[in-house]
Amino acid sequence: MYRGVPFQYTRSRILKARLEFLRENHRIRENYFLSFDAMRHAAQCVGRVLRGKDDYGIMVLADHRFEKKRSQLPKWINQALLESDVNLSTDMPVAIAKKFLRTMAEPFAPKDQEGISTWSLADLKEHQRKGCELQEVGRRGRRIWL
Repeated sequence: MYRGVPFQYTRSRILKARLEFLRENHRIRENYFLSFDAMRHAAQCVGRVLRGKDDYGIMVLADHRFEKKRSQLPKWINQALLESDVNLSTDMPVAIAKKFLRTMAEPFAPKDQEGISTWSLADLKEHQRKGCELQEVGRRGRRIWL
């Protein structure tokens, strides 16, 4: 569980020098940098829960400030945060966690995960084919963002 936003110790001489440099050379406001850095630290903690494709875990961001700074969290975390899972009472995350853990405890066939968390040989070949197409388009001087 992550309770509170992990802001840096702001009286540090090193941090003060870094903030001054960012303000003077890049016009980055102190509050913006501190907030962005805190969200980066939180994202790293969330990422540590999942180490491999077969891992699962629960991370609770238990501070209303995460909702305000949601745009500073990585895309993969934002996509997983459903509006229905925000601003819950204390008992709701417990119920959601129990349901999730019960579901994860059920046996499943690896074949059911193809195309979701694992790729079949056909999925891999399709991905490689698309990569070759993007390289060819790139050689012609155009850019395509997928």
